[in-house]
Amino acid sequence: MVSELLQSQKNYFKTGDTKNVAFRKQVLKNLKTELIKRENEIIEALAKDFRKSAYESVLTEIAVVNSDLDLMIKNVSKWAKPKRVTPALLNFPSTDKLYSEPYGQTLIIAPWNYPYQLAIAPMAASIAAGNTVVLKPSELTPNTSALLKNIIDVVFSPEHVSVLEGGVDVSTKLLEQCWDYIFFTGSVNVGKIVAKAAAKHLTPITLELGGKNPCIIDETANIELTAKRIVWGKFLNAGQTCIAPDYILIHESIKETFYKALQIEIEKAYSSNPSTSEDFCRIVNDKNFLRLAKMLDNENCIIGGQTNAETRYISPTVIDEPSLDSEVMKDEIFGPILPVISYKDETKIEAIISKYEKPLSLYVFSTSSSKARKVIENYSFGGGCINDTVIHFANHRLPFGGVGNSGLGAYHGKLSFNTFSHQKAVVKKGNWLDLPLRYAPYKGKLKKVKKILKWL
Repeated sequence: MVSELLQSQKNYFKTGDTKNVAFRKQVLKNLKTELIKRENEIIEALAKDFRKSAYESVLTEIAVVNSDLDLMIKNVSKWAKPKRVTPALLNFPSTDKLYSEPYGQTLIIAPWNYPYQLAIAPMAASIAAGNTVVLKPSELTPNTSALLKNIIDVVFSPEHVSVLEGGVDVSTKLLEQCWDYIFFTGSVNVGKIVAKAAAKHLTPITLELGGKNPCIIDETANIELTAKRIVWGKFLNAGQTCIAPDYILIHESIKETFYKALQIEIEKAYSSNPSTSEDFCRIVNDKNFLRLAKMLDNENCIIGGQTNAETRYISPTVIDEPSLDSEVMKDEIFGPILPVISYKDETKIEAIISKYEKPLSLYVFSTSSSKARKVIENYSFGGGCINDTVIHFANHRLPFGGVGNSGLGAYHGKLSFNTFSHQKAVVKKGNWLDLPLRYAPYKGKLKKVKKILKWL
């Protein structure tokens, strides 16, 4: 079935329909119309999968997709036009251009934490770039996955865009095929499997992964505002966000004040009993719940720590001074658990951050511009913020992607279009002048060519 689908998409791509920019724009408009019509169904599916509130569904999923579609519909004609670049003098006379060429057959494997946004956004970019798409949504969010398939089946012909539901077996079969581009969002471990499969066919890939994102708070920080912004960024989607702060490194002189501010902000956001809050999500499945609950064993939970296996509820939790060898400090947490480690001087910050692979995000809270700049310049990470969390994702003019273990490649805005396009360089040489210096025989020409090259 998979190989037959891929062949049908190859045949369709050869017809040239997807290269037609007017066609691309129209199908993107059709997609947006259908998504707007189905907005309540999308909100309902996300609520069924992990009790995501309507507000979070709109803010972090639906609005992002609608904004991306608007941007692409408005700009795809301009982006797809060949771009003139300054020609090299060595090629005089010539006209040089870059052509944005679709790769062909693209595979998009979406994650479960933002199952709507992180499926539709890259899919729309691939369509805008002129490709065909096979979308594999996550089996861990079955309601959203089923709805995605239904929507795509209504808007697109299967030889253009198809959704294949299923588990690991389906992903494995998909990765056995030879694709022209693969876009994967998910864990580091699965990302390595995807990279290995792509390498067999020399398939270009984008990997959007994760990591242990540090959040540094120095002694100059505005404590109340810092606590408010961290509570929002960390407990959004119940911490199941790849760019959420993973752990706090805070100057020892302000730790206790920070804890008091955190408690106040958590109660403001989710009440004194977050299990009753309509705004606090649940963990996606039993496996992840048990993984997270185990992290709380034998830890000093100074805030939260309550769990309910039946509803997969883990309260917003803050752990004081965990050991670096503890479960909570081994790998990316991906849940509503926030370890806090104090430091006296910057050597401890460096020792802890350097213990882990390069993170997807890094955050620093400080009112000292020089201190904040030093942190940003000293460490390698995908992207981040000074005096806030998560919001760098919202600017489509900024690339979003990791570095090292946290990812390969980037996207957002026009860069999403570029990600799914091969930049083809073409030089058109003029015929009215043809300098003999470049042609053999080269005897007597070396000194002349050296002078010309030095001048250039």
